[in-house]
Amino acid sequence: MKRRDKADRIGEILDELYPEPPVPLDHVDPFTLLVSVMLSAQTTDKKVNEVTPALFSEAPDPQGMAALPVERILAHIRTVGLAPTKAKNLQRMAQLLLDRHDGEVPSDMDALEALPGVGHKTASVVMCQAFDQPAFPVDTHIHRLAARWGLSTGKNVTKTETDLKTLFPEDTWIRRHLQVIYFGREHCPARGHDLSACPICSWAATKKRIAEESRRR
Repeated sequence: MKRRDKADRIGEILDELYPEPPVPLDHVDPFTLLVSVMLSAQTTDKKVNEVTPALFSEAPDPQGMAALPVERILAHIRTVGLAPTKAKNLQRMAQLLLDRHDGEVPSDMDALEALPGVGHKTASVVMCQAFDQPAFPVDTHIHRLAARWGLSTGKNVTKTETDLKTLFPEDTWIRRHLQVIYFGREHCPARGHDLSACPICSWAATKKRIAEESRRR
């Protein structure tokens, strides 16, 4: 099966399972989304959602976050992975929003990526979820499933993002990346996965991936 045909069929299945996938990180505006996505690196969305209510009660906007001592930010997010570095980046990011963008989160990829602690994936999430701009954020889970399904042979998330953007129509990118994330969590774990029982892997998984999964079990 050609990659594009495979992508079309996968898209149909994902649309049936997750017609309106919600953003898994709790937020109320672009700033709280940006903070939550920054915190989510190497941490579960559930853990982020546990720590952000108290943080946002003290620092709901760039002014509040920039004024909050790093030690206080750290106290709120201590249970999150890489917390000391993230606490410093959150304060610096908020200060730069005040200095460069009048306290507003910019709706521009380059401007977002120039902020401390904001990489390409984080910027992509903010662009599509906060500003409804077409983007296809690729994390390690999407990277893994794209390889398992034979949609990309990319050795890194950058190449995988390029491949997925080519295969899926632009007007599906925003929901598609969320759908793949939810599918991976609910149907397609990294290990101990029975490919034959999976609604997508059962027909989409490459022979190479099938052999690799068999060796792992």
